[in-house]
Amino acid sequence: MSRPVIGIAGYRDRARWNIWDVEATVIQHSFVHGITASGGRALVLPPDDRDADVLDRLDGLLLPGGADIDPAHYGEARHPATDEPREDRDAGELLLLRAALKRDMPVLGVCRGLQLLALVYGGTLHQHLPDVLGHTGHCPREGVLGEHAVAFTGGSLAATVYGPRTVVNSHHHQGIADSGTLRVTGRSDDGLAEAAEDPAKRFVLGVQWHPELSDDRALFEAFVTSCAL
Repeated sequence: MSRPVIGIAGYRDRARWNIWDVEATVIQHSFVHGITASGGRALVLPPDDRDADVLDRLDGLLLPGGADIDPAHYGEARHPATDEPREDRDAGELLLLRAALKRDMPVLGVCRGLQLLALVYGGTLHQHLPDVLGHTGHCPREGVLGEHAVAFTGGSLAATVYGPRTVVNSHHHQGIADSGTLRVTGRSDDGLAEAAEDPAKRFVLGVQWHPELSDDRALFEAFVTSCAL
């Protein structure tokens, strides 16, 4: 039986290796490892907003973390702490996500990926959490992971994977303000949405933390299994 093929949205960034110092399409290998170690085949997708036809060849879509989403997509001006827009990445990932949801294709959103899900379901974001929460616990400083507990809603997909409560890593300065019609099923003790899903779909789940860094086999295995059905 062939492995399910899962597209991971890549992005443009500067990369150096050997004699090269160039713009490249990149993705952290930890995402590839999470998919392959769980029985899937990973396919890295460069930013492309022409069409979503590549989904014809995929069994699932993974949207990873990274740069802030342009707040123009949810009707706000850019906060001073918000990243410069990555227009190609926003356009390409939003196109893929909307098309995947129409197909009822399994989708896993990580950090930025969760925020994209909230946006597509009609929600909005907090652009800088310290302004809202009064602390920097979700991102102690650039490059340093925080850690905190998350409680999950009973009967949810997230709770099926993790149980009622778990401890996760954390590295984000933005978060969900309004989830729209996406169902929030996990919250940190300060009330921030940490997991959200669409129970009407086969598998649509977003998490605010970084399971690829903690080698979170339970989540990747649940996702890959759903892609194989």
